[in-house]
Amino acid sequence: MPGHLAHVIGARPNFIKAAPVIAALAERAVPQRIIHTGQHYDVRMSDVFFADLAIPAPDVNLNVGSGSHAEQTAAAMIGLEREFSADPPLLVVLYGDVNSTLAGSLAAAKLAIPSAHVEAGLRSFDRSMPEEINRLVSDLLADLLFTTSPEATDHLAAMGVDPGKVHFVGNPMIDTLLAHRPRLDPDGERGRLGLAQTYGVVTLHRPANVDGDASARAIVEGLLGVAELVPLVVPLHPRGRANLASAGLRDSDRLRIIEPLGYLAFLSLVAGARLVMTDSGGIQEETTILDVPCLTIRPNTERPITITHGTNRLVRPDEMVAAAQDVLAGPARPGGPRPPLWDGHAGERIADVIEGWLHRLGPGAANAPIEAAPA
Repeated sequence: MPGHLAHVIGARPNFIKAAPVIAALAERAVPQRIIHTGQHYDVRMSDVFFADLAIPAPDVNLNVGSGSHAEQTAAAMIGLEREFSADPPLLVVLYGDVNSTLAGSLAAAKLAIPSAHVEAGLRSFDRSMPEEINRLVSDLLADLLFTTSPEATDHLAAMGVDPGKVHFVGNPMIDTLLAHRPRLDPDGERGRLGLAQTYGVVTLHRPANVDGDASARAIVEGLLGVAELVPLVVPLHPRGRANLASAGLRDSDRLRIIEPLGYLAFLSLVAGARLVMTDSGGIQEETTILDVPCLTIRPNTERPITITHGTNRLVRPDEMVAAAQDVLAGPARPGGPRPPLWDGHAGERIADVIEGWLHRLGPGAANAPIEAAPA
């Protein structure tokens, strides 16, 4: 497909961020291909999101599956290099901070293909997080960088990134949430799962929380304490499932363990919750807009705007019970200011910039020198 863009997606957060960008570019008749690396390959973590979000079926699925960070990234790089070489895109569009993002960034750079990074500039300043390395490398190699918050733009400036490459556009994940919010059914999902009127939702998958025996035990102890205050439901990510079970996580009347949910079912569950406990980045953002109190079980966050302009709070495992008590004693829906440009139009702004960038390339774009569109 000559003169096309290639979207590289591979995991749940990528699908949610990519949906409004793909739709906005389609409205502008920009040729696109979707390359699914297969990093998330379970139907509940992948296929259901394409159906829920009305994303076109991928043009190719690399089926890289699971493995160590090196194995997964390498497999994705090999597949992407093959795809980019066989049908070179004008621009590779990458999302977030997963291993597929890093693989797409490196594969494109080594083939001298420009890349755009959606959700650029986020920083936890914790290089023990694999995602932080993925963010740093993807930002350094990108030709277009789309930021979701003012501090992300500041981080890129501190790195010395050319400001002409950087565009503050808002948050495409929130575009998707706002577009589908009328379809959410909290009461229906609560009834389907047989939950009490008041409940909390828990998600866990970060290596620092679930891979180590001591950290897993500390978190399970905290969850058991919180479950005495409010019933909890845990859509359990495949990552860390065995280790959390070994640490004592068991299904009970007060702590329900269920399989991962699709996008609409999960957000319906979150929208009706009294609180959410998580180590996910995206859920910090979604709870901010849904106005649900969120306790993030991490020492840091790359999304501090969810604390200053949202409902989020960082907690250690030994603080979980006390923090949950504070939430339950406070307002069910805290209210307050929301982040700038989280208004449902980020995908359109991204498409506008990309369309302008392509226009600047002009005829013979595949062989033209690359020049970023003005900020």
